[in-house]
Order: sequence, then structure tokens, then C-alpha cells
Amino acid sequence: MAAHTALARQLGVEEELLDALFHIDRHRHLFSERELVALSYAEIMTTSARDISEELWDALQYHFDDGEIVEITTVIGMFNFFNRFADALEIDPPPQQGKK
Repeated sequence: MAAHTALARQLGVEEELLDALFHIDRHRHLFSERELVALSYAEIMTTSARDISEELWDALQYHFDDGEIVEITTVIGMFNFFNRFADALEIDPPPQQGKK
């Protein structure tokens, strides 16, 4: 996650939001309902992709069109691949530079 955090900082994501991602339940107020649905989907897809509930699927379809769901799924899948690739090859993320 360190490499992804550095990229998010470069893209201008606020530090408060980055910190909140580690404790979403305590910081739900910082995210829109749409973002929370996407984050829930990312978590389930990462940990147990075959266990996506009908409730979560309905929420995805409410907040996102089919193309957006495909795009979100692709991004989650790519980042999962990158993480597993780096882990398998024991590639350490670059050292974090000072926070902005």
C-alpha cells in the first residue's frame, strides 16, 4: 500500500482521506455513499471475490452504471495483481518521502 499511498499523494489526495482508508468504519463521514460502496466492493473483491452479496451488488448497480462497474472491477483486479506480483518477487515499495 505504501507505493499506492505515494501515488495518491502525488495526485493530490488529501492526507486525511489516506489516513481514513485504514479505519473506514471510524471515518465513514469523510466518504460519500458512492465511495463507501466502491470501497466495500474493493475489500470484498480483494479478500473473497465470490462472496459479493446481493445487497452489495444492488448498491453497486444503484450508484454506478455497467461500464463504471467494469472499470472499478478492472482497477481493483489490476492493483491486486500488482500487489501479488510484488509480494511473490519480494519487491519492496520505494521508501516514503516526507508527507506534504
